[in-house]
Amino acid sequence: MTLPPLRFEPILRNRAWGGDRLANWGRVLPATGGIGESWDLADLPPTIAGGISRIAEGPLEGRSLADLRAERSGELLGRLSPASTGGFPLLVKLLDAEDDLSVQVHPDPSYAAEHPEAFVKNEAWFVLEARPGAAVYRGIKDDVTPELFLEALREGRLLECLVRIEVRPGDCVRLPSGICHALGAGVLVIEAQTPSDTTFRVWDWDRNDPARPLHLEAALECMRFGERQHDGRPAVISLDQATPVSHDGITTRRLCSTDDFTIDHVELADRRLEITTDDEPTVLTGVSGTAQVLDAEGRSTRLAAGDTVLIPASCPRPEVRSDSSASILQINLPLVSPRTLA
Repeated sequence: MTLPPLRFEPILRNRAWGGDRLANWGRVLPATGGIGESWDLADLPPTIAGGISRIAEGPLEGRSLADLRAERSGELLGRLSPASTGGFPLLVKLLDAEDDLSVQVHPDPSYAAEHPEAFVKNEAWFVLEARPGAAVYRGIKDDVTPELFLEALREGRLLECLVRIEVRPGDCVRLPSGICHALGAGVLVIEAQTPSDTTFRVWDWDRNDPARPLHLEAALECMRFGERQHDGRPAVISLDQATPVSHDGITTRRLCSTDDFTIDHVELADRRLEITTDDEPTVLTGVSGTAQVLDAEGRSTRLAAGDTVLIPASCPRPEVRSDSSASILQINLPLVSPRTLA
């Protein structure tokens, strides 16, 4: 038995910082606005309400990703194991920051090991839209100690401690667990991450919203300072900085490489892209243009800009076809290299 390429119904999340730009990326938004997140591939624990994706079309329409994982694990995951949460080992979202997100951090491995309810959350952002001058905050300045950090927080000077990075479309920001960060106002991103919803807020721009509590003590246990923030990999890489690898008209650029996933930007240029799964699932997210993802049995699904498609490990000879010059992100678990068809 094999599984076809799978597209899921978006799970929309209202957020204090959300806007309405996800409508430009195929989402049907409520009139009230304020939608900050679209969860497009999710298999989180049942304790997180609405945290499991459902298949959008075809014979499996309406089935949850959790059901598929439980009943057809070998066909879905192949040689991969589920995440530490028990679910599919990747979570993919779109984030629309109309306003600034909280300054926050996610559990590092040592904290997660001591707190069973907390899970490591390694992330990467690929910027789809950014207003002029828009920025992200990524890391703490090297000369800031925990004591100076707390002093600045008490005195309302926290932003002085953070590394501010202006971004533009095509930038990819790597965010390991333990790195203090915030998505700035005016930025819309694709977020790929390990499947966790554990976030510790340090500062919320003085919103003082009881529904958004701060978690300073836990955050400080996880937060990296000084040289511990640097692991020899670039924090941010843009499309024009990444090394292009071209073959048969298709250009691939490696934007992010972590222990949990890799992200490649692929320009299709009216070509057919064969995906070699190697008995592991692959995830595709559309960046521009429109494409179709097909398999050897003729089963297909749409891959438009903003769409996410899961290619199961058992999917027979999957390929991506585009009638126009489309571009996509290919997220591998772990590394799988794309190949073109003759």
